[in-house]
Amino acid sequence: MPGKRKAGGEPAPFDIAIDHRSPVPLYHQLAQQLEQAIEHGLLQPGALIGNEIDLGERLGLSRPTVRQGIRTLVEKGLLVRRRGVGTHVVHNTVKRPLHLTSLYDDLREAGQQPSTRVVSNDVVPASREVATALGVRQGDSVLRLERIRYANGLAVAVLRNHLPTGLLLDLDTEQLESTGLYRLLYAAGVTLHSAQQAIGAHAATAEEGAYLAVPEGAALLTMRRTAYNAAGGAVEHGTHLYHAARYMFEFQLLVRA
Repeated sequence: MPGKRKAGGEPAPFDIAIDHRSPVPLYHQLAQQLEQAIEHGLLQPGALIGNEIDLGERLGLSRPTVRQGIRTLVEKGLLVRRRGVGTHVVHNTVKRPLHLTSLYDDLREAGQQPSTRVVSNDVVPASREVATALGVRQGDSVLRLERIRYANGLAVAVLRNHLPTGLLLDLDTEQLESTGLYRLLYAAGVTLHSAQQAIGAHAATAEEGAYLAVPEGAALLTMRRTAYNAAGGAVEHGTHLYHAARYMFEFQLLVRA
């Protein structure tokens, strides 16, 4: 049973069962089960997995088969190869339900360690998009926040939020780096009732690529959300970018009879 290897120790075991009679390609079975082990926390970020020869001998697989399975996860961004060191787990993919929740809290619930770098925290004139979303006039003053959210030290998202200055919030950088925005809103007595949200894709600019450690032009997930209080007033408008290999939205669809 291959598994994560601690410095100076043996691999910590986890189960991989390869079915040689299955029509599913052997490399795909290996990749799928390694991915599940990463997703469920059996292989933690930074864990060193066995080399191709060891894995092949333990599972009865050829070295090219093992190499192809590992390459699949390297291309997904779940594993990274380092010359002279071996193949390591990069991160767990963050799955986020489509509910009105904070990314900070979602990361904690997924067993990740969230951290934040505040890029900007200032007051700016509202653009046309922001003014329409928040129900203010174009050019009115609004609070602008731009943050980079990390999970276990790896950049996951660029979060850009605008809030009406009428909320009279005092959000300092230290607070924004230690917890999520929605927690700070609730603590200030601002209630969130509902939101309109749209999900899409976007090609990374040079600046965004530097933030998320991806090449310029790389595909990013996007989420645009406007949250409202119980009276229907807009509380915040966010335009967020997510590292496509480290993040996914998850939702349930119901069949209408």
